Amino acid sequence: MPDPATLLRSLFDRAVEVADPMRSLATALPSRPGGRLVVVGAGKASARMAEAVEAEWGPCEGLVITRYGYARPCAGIQIAQAAHPVPDAAGLQATRRMLDLLEGLGENDFVLALISGGGSALLTAPAKGITLAEKQALTDALLASGAPISVINGIRKQISAVKGGKLAAAAYPARMLALMISDVPGDDPGDIASGPTVGDTGDAAQALAALTRWSVTPPASIDAYLRAGGAPLPPDDARLSRVKNMIYAAPAQSLAAAARLANAAGIDVQILGAALEGEARDVACAHAAAALERQAALVPGAHPLLLLSGGELTVTRRGDGIGGPNAEYALALAIALNGAPGIDAIACDTDGVDGAAEVAGALIGPETLARAAAAGLDPAQALADNDAHRFFGQIGGQVVTGPTLTNVNDFRALLIAPPVHGSV
Repeated sequence: MPDPATLLRSLFDRAVEVADPMRSLATALPSRPGGRLVVVGAGKASARMAEAVEAEWGPCEGLVITRYGYARPCAGIQIAQAAHPVPDAAGLQATRRMLDLLEGLGENDFVLALISGGGSALLTAPAKGITLAEKQALTDALLASGAPISVINGIRKQISAVKGGKLAAAAYPARMLALMISDVPGDDPGDIASGPTVGDTGDAAQALAALTRWSVTPPASIDAYLRAGGAPLPPDDARLSRVKNMIYAAPAQSLAAAARLANAAGIDVQILGAALEGEARDVACAHAAAALERQAALVPGAHPLLLLSGGELTVTRRGDGIGGPNAEYALALAIALNGAPGIDAIACDTDGVDGAAEVAGALIGPETLARAAAAGLDPAQALADNDAHRFFGQIGGQVVTGPTLTNVNDFRALLIAPPVHGSV
């Protein structure tokens, strides 16, 4: 078997590879429609998706918005870049241009929407009476609250002029096909990028209740807008009647591809789930206990065991460090395992960005805490400060990929070696 760190990294790379739009989108793409065709989209994978579309259809009219550094060359589709995870003025301006592009389309026209994770921040048009600065403040508070992404996106829909189906409504009466890469637990199309092509099943009262539940105080204008009832677009709105939504890539497919690669290397695999949620440090403690229990059940000479999981974990920000949910999970896992021999792990975001840092995640092994001690680092303090990225940067445990151009969310793998012959 290869070195554990090398093997784990190869499994992560495989999970990313199978979700690359240049490999996966063509199978979901119909023949190029006649008449006027407009391509729009938003997300960390949207530029790569646009590139894949033009590889099949040739140059197209359109505009997609992606994260800074994630642009790809396209012949006809314009690529705008904006901030993530907190929106900025560039995203606002690009969204306005997109709405202008959709204005005046007729029933014989066709819109292809390319939607992936990250679109909630990149596709931004606050509802009437709400400023960008107020939306930025609320987004920052929500991201620090520890609320799951479904809750955050539910609130975002209520204060947006494009989310919750409103982008699709702007294209009516044109036909629309929305192709999506899922980055959300459960693969609900309405949660991906806050559902710009999917009607909203929530309402303003639910958004207010969620803000209270997660101890987030919204800016006054947002509070007033929600208390006035907002302007949700229900799924049965006639303007959504000509929309087809299709998820063509999802976390489960990437986990399955990694599992096949591990099986080929003689490793047994258990998939704990593709839609895990929860506080990163709590899930890490549960996974550490599961790994130790399973290792105790292995006999000398047995196949190694791999525990795989996906989904989206959260971090309740308590300190002012640099970290994201994958790095925080890895740090908490290392602390919980306490140097247990024969257990190595990787935790990375498949988009190459964990939290707001240009780091995908981290690798840990039995030597992690010893390396930290040699560097004079206190793992428990780093965890308390939400400073996992800095911690792993100082001991050489970071996984840095650069833009992966796709996004099927978190990838976690724990590799468990059986005891050696003669061990006690």
